[in-house]
Amino acid sequence: MATTSTFDRALATVGRLSLDEQESLIEVVQKRIIDARRAQMAGEIREARAEYKVGRCRPVSPSELLAEITS
Repeated sequence: MATTSTFDRALATVGRLSLDEQESLIEVVQKRIIDARRAQMAGEIREARAEYKVGRCRPVSPSELLAEITS
């Protein structure tokens, strides 16, 4: 017996919504994704600032950063 994934069930449920409801759902999901990305970025910024404050990193120019990344 094949199991249906949560994602597949969600798609089936969305397919039963009217087009207007699907568009509204897209708007809500997009806003949630934006909020989640914003929160994730804020956390990464806090972490980077804390690392900088205790001396675990130093400011570098964009060219230095690129050289470090590509080496």
